[in-house]
Amino acid sequence: MPAGPHGALDYDGRVKSRSALVYTVLRLLAFLVPFGLLMLLPIMREYYWLAAIFAALIGLSLSMIFLRRPLDEMTTGLAERRDRVRAERAVKDEDVEDAATGSSESRSAD
Repeated sequence: MPAGPHGALDYDGRVKSRSALVYTVLRLLAFLVPFGLLMLLPIMREYYWLAAIFAALIGLSLSMIFLRRPLDEMTTGLAERRDRVRAERAVKDEDVEDAATGSSESRSAD
């Protein structure tokens, strides 16, 4: 099997879904780890919603700093998949012209 652009196997879009899964897990960890640490503080146990807000802000900051590469890989994979699907669905100009000339030739023969 051929290697994809990121060194992994490129078989039925599994690389793209793998990079999306890795990014999602890392983003969840960027939220859950700070949330767990904040919940160790006695004041945050009472105000769990405040701990969730702080953890979300910390997770967002961490992901912006450290998760650029997985985000780039995921978005590149999604763009490649979208382009591949568009190319498969697109009707080519030559096919339209051939269909038009073929139907006009059959009319002139009648």
